[in-house]
Amino acid sequence: MARDTDAIEKEIQQAREALAGALDELSERANPQRLSEQGKEMAAQKWADPRVKYAVYAAGALVGLIILRKLFR
Repeated sequence: MARDTDAIEKEIQQAREALAGALDELSERANPQRLSEQGKEMAAQKWADPRVKYAVYAAGALVGLIILRKLFR
């Protein structure tokens, strides 16, 4: 039984609309500016954690001391 051309055109139009919606969503998810903002927010949240902040300070101080020790030896 052959399908009616109107039904086929309707299915094609629905598929196009679904594809367009999926492409819009993908382009929004992959937006570099949005990804950059998310990265900044994640970094700010991590930096707000005192354990992370003080660990970075301690590592920096340790590296600084090692460099100073090498320079004055």
